[in-house]
Amino acid sequence: MIDLAEDSRKKVERALLVGIREPGQTEAEISECLDELADLVRNLDIVPLEPVVVSLHQVMPQYYVGSGKAQEIAQLAQECEADCLIFDTPLSPSQQRNWERLARCCVIDREEVILDIFAERAHTREAVLQVSLARAQYSLPRLTRAWTHLSRQHGGGATTRGEGEAQIETDRRLLRRRIQQLREELEVVRKQRTTQRKARERNAVPHGAIVGYTNVGKSSLLRALSGADVLVKDQLFATLDPTTRRIVLDNNLELLLTDTVGFVRKLPHSLVEAFKSTLEEAVLADFLLLVLDISSPQIDSEWETTLTVLKELGAEEKNIQVVFNKIDLVDRNADPVLFARLRGLFPDALYLSTATGEGLDLLRERLTSLASEHHQLLRVTLPPQRHDLAALAHASGRIYEEHYNDRGELELVFTIAPRFRHKFLEFVNA
Repeated sequence: MIDLAEDSRKKVERALLVGIREPGQTEAEISECLDELADLVRNLDIVPLEPVVVSLHQVMPQYYVGSGKAQEIAQLAQECEADCLIFDTPLSPSQQRNWERLARCCVIDREEVILDIFAERAHTREAVLQVSLARAQYSLPRLTRAWTHLSRQHGGGATTRGEGEAQIETDRRLLRRRIQQLREELEVVRKQRTTQRKARERNAVPHGAIVGYTNVGKSSLLRALSGADVLVKDQLFATLDPTTRRIVLDNNLELLLTDTVGFVRKLPHSLVEAFKSTLEEAVLADFLLLVLDISSPQIDSEWETTLTVLKELGAEEKNIQVVFNKIDLVDRNADPVLFARLRGLFPDALYLSTATGEGLDLLRERLTSLASEHHQLLRVTLPPQRHDLAALAHASGRIYEEHYNDRGELELVFTIAPRFRHKFLEFVNA
């Protein structure tokens, strides 16, 4: 299948952004959305031009906006030599076709921008399959865009289709078959993931997920806590594939932390569905670290967006620990009102900087407390020959009491991860 729209985007260098101001939406809100869209567009190496904002009272079927406003935008795109129009709101397939005829350039919406970024960043087999499925489902109703160059040489009846019409139907059939194939491949991968998860549950190590808006420092936080090599990059959607690392805390406590894909405003529902197997780490985790960028002027809307996505996933009732990152980028003395307001809203929140290390010790203490809730307290008496169990208790648990009795037996009171409990059962004190 030839995708002329995709081919044309490879040549796009300048894009005119179009924002739609719905009734009740403030100028600040639409400005925030367009700023984020501009950041998304830059991730595709496209230069965003000064955006156009259209105040809309009623959605029009032909262009989404009125025909007069559509003519103005098309004229402006030609004047500023834009290669592409990018809308911050979803366009229907017919609206995209109408716009491309009118503006005579590539026309895409926010969803297609995000799909393209995801396609560039996906690396694991599962992520590649998920992106491919989302793109195929998005493309299916838009196939006519790819074949407008083919003439319809025959008119009339149902059996006398033109060349373009016949090709479209062929491509639809191939694309539907491809969608079914991708779903089947994803099902295999999900079964493998379920098997891996059951093995992890048997180990019963506490599991947390790091969630939050994109580019707030989630990957940096995982790297700072684990010391492991985790991709850290100052760009939107730098992390698409879930990365899990084992964190060793004080008193030999341990837990697993997973970095998940970042959220954005207006995250397309198809992508939420496509990445549920990635985001379900947040659903299945014992607790969530919800990271917010305290230096962001849009911190309130980013908090709301994160909660909205968590609700879609059914994870809003989890034990959520709020973490404010990038504390080094704000002047606490210059803006005491901000901190007073945040402390009022989030009295148990932690404030830290992954760049300087400030506050990480407090976070590790909080994680230690969370992990200890998943360890079991045992009181055992070990015979002299079971030095192996004594060593295991010291290596993997936290010792509270330890002494030898008159018979040379070691009496221990300690906490241990549930996966080791069975080794001590025959020696547990009644």
